[in-house]
Amino acid sequence: MRAVVTVLGILALLMGLLWIGQGTGYIHWPASSFMLDQRIWALWGALLAVVGIVLIRIGRR
Repeated sequence: MRAVVTVLGILALLMGLLWIGQGTGYIHWPASSFMLDQRIWALWGALLAVVGIVLIRIGRR
């Protein structure tokens, strides 16, 4: 169970970082994404990254 929570946390953290990059305009992948340069997605990405960090910490306890 710990491994599953840790893997989900890592995936959430990576997806959150991708959303932050797309929302701030630093990552333009995929080129046709509706999330590019939309600051709200940077906020959602930050929240998702925090959730990922919490899941990782829970999984490593």
